[in-house]
Amino acid sequence: MTSSPNLTFNDGNSIPQLGYGVWQVEDDVAEKVVRQAFEAGYRHIDTAKIYGNEAGVGRAIASSGLKPEEIFITTKLWNADQGYESTLAAFEESMDRLGLETLDLYLIHWMQPKQDKFVDTWKALIELQKRGRIKSIGVSNFSKEGLQRLIDETGVVPAIHQIELHPFFNQAELRDFDASHGILTQAWSPLGQGGELLENAAIAQIAAKHGATPAQVVIAWHLAIGNVVIPKSVTESRIQENFAALDVTLDEADIEAITGLDRGAEGRIGPDPAVSDFA
Repeated sequence: MTSSPNLTFNDGNSIPQLGYGVWQVEDDVAEKVVRQAFEAGYRHIDTAKIYGNEAGVGRAIASSGLKPEEIFITTKLWNADQGYESTLAAFEESMDRLGLETLDLYLIHWMQPKQDKFVDTWKALIELQKRGRIKSIGVSNFSKEGLQRLIDETGVVPAIHQIELHPFFNQAELRDFDASHGILTQAWSPLGQGGELLENAAIAQIAAKHGATPAQVVIAWHLAIGNVVIPKSVTESRIQENFAALDVTLDEADIEAITGLDRGAEGRIGPDPAVSDFA
C-alpha cells in the first residue's frame, strides 16, 4: 500500500504530509469515515473540539487495530477556551474524548486578536509539551504579526501553521514567512469550496493529461509545493481517490499553471485571522 511521505517539524518530530480532515462531520459518521480512511492508507487524522467529533475519532482509533506510533492525531483548542488555565483544562477534555494519553499535535484554532489571549494560550501549550502530553505544538489561522509575537514573547516557534490554502488563495507570502521561521504550512479547505476550483478548465486539462481526477491534481499540487494537506470527504470512494493523489506527479508547467490561478485576497473563503473575532 502507498504511504504518505513524512515532513519533519522544527522540533525533530514528523507528520504525514497527506492527512484526513473531519470538519463538518457528525460524530457518529466520523467513526465510520475515519475507519475507512485508515483502511485507505491514511495515518494522519485532523479534528478539533469545535467539530464535535473527537469522540467519534477516538472510537475509530480504538477499533482500528493500529498502534499509537502508527498514527498521527491532531486536535485544536477552541476560541472560548483560550487562556492559560482554561487551555490546560480543555486539553484534558479533548484527550478524554479521543481516548489518548499523548497527542501528536495540538493547535490554537484561531488567533482571536481582540481577545488577545493567544500568548498565554501558547504558554499553556508549551507547558503541556514539557510535561510530555503533546509531542508537537502549533497554531491555525494566525497572521504574520501574531506568529512573530508568539516567537518574540516565548522563544518557542510553532511547528506548523494551518491556514486556508488552495489554488485560488495560495497564501504565498504567509507560506514564505512560515518557511523562513522553519514552520511547516498546512492547508485547510485544500480543494476550495462549492466545486468551482474542481471545475476549473486548467485543472481539468491537467487532470486529463495525467489520467487523474481534478481533486487528485489539486492535492498533488499541495504536496509538490510542500504543504501538509488534509482533504475531507465522507464518501468512501473519494476518500480512497484522494489518497491515491500520492501517485500523481505533476511537472513544473502543471505546478506553475495551478499556482497561477491565485486570486489573492479575493480568493479567500473563510474569515481573515487578522480581524476575526468569534466564539
